[in-house]
This record gives sequence, C-alpha cells and structure tokens, in this order.
Amino acid sequence: MKKHQWFKQAIVVGMCTTIGLGTLMATGAGTAPVAAATVSSETGQSIVNFGKKYLGVRYEFGASASSSKSFDCSSFTKFIFAKYGIDLPRTSVAQSKVGTSVSKANLKVGDLVFFSSGSRATGSNVTHVAVYAGNGKILHTYGSPGVTISDLNSGNWKKTYLKARRVL
Repeated sequence: MKKHQWFKQAIVVGMCTTIGLGTLMATGAGTAPVAAATVSSETGQSIVNFGKKYLGVRYEFGASASSSKSFDCSSFTKFIFAKYGIDLPRTSVAQSKVGTSVSKANLKVGDLVFFSSGSRATGSNVTHVAVYAGNGKILHTYGSPGVTISDLNSGNWKKTYLKARRVL
C-alpha cells in the first residue's frame, strides 16, 4: 500500500470510530472493530447504571416513555436507551424486531431480553422486555416492586424467556 493510501485509510478508520461506526473499520485481513466493541460494552453498562437510578419507581401499564414518574416495561427501556441516543420503538413487540438476534449464551450488558406471557412451550408472543445487566441478571419493571433486578435463570423469567436482541 502506498504511503498516501495508508494515510487516507487511517483517517477514514479514525473518523468512523469517532462517530460510532466502528463496524465499518474492517480494512483488511486481521483488522477487527475493537473500538466499536468497547464503545458498545461501555454504553451497555452506562445504560444499566442509569436504569438502576430508577430502582423502585412504580410500574404503570401504558406509562409515558418521556416521564420517569412511572414506567411499564417498554417505556422503561425506551427511556433509558434514549439517554444514550438510541431511539427504541414504544412497545415490547416492536422492540423485539430491532437490532440483531443474540443467543442467550452470548448476552452482553445492554442487550434487550424478551419474554412471553406463558412458558416457551405454550406461548411465543412477546409480552415483556428487560435489559440484560450481566451475571445472569435483568433490569426491568413489572407490577410490584416496579423497577427491579431479577435473575434471568430462575422462576418465571427462566420459564418465559423467548429471545434477545442487540441494539448497541
């Protein structure tokens, strides 16, 4: 590669990383979008940390996504992601269709996790959304206690888990 071509390529890669387009950094063999992965994981952790500030805020079905006085599951995810410039749709069903699919085994902090109203065997309709908070935990809101942290791999959450989507 000629010197001026390398310089132009370096500028493009730097600009893509700066504006959050790290996945466009694939410039040849052995080049990986490391900057994008770091930004995504940092953003995911920031979203979870921001969401934790609302622990205990009451649940209200149909709550506004622009208020923090009460939340339903999808208004909560929409609200906390918006703080970091990610505009999610308003409903859990619509949120379940954005981003890319990710397996339960490959969840990263900040991934959206979806549940059905029944067990996987009896229902495939999305009725609930949460944010993966790491270490097998989800951050979400429902009934009482409102915004809370739950164990993804136990009880109702294990039984009704459907899928996950990565939007970061």
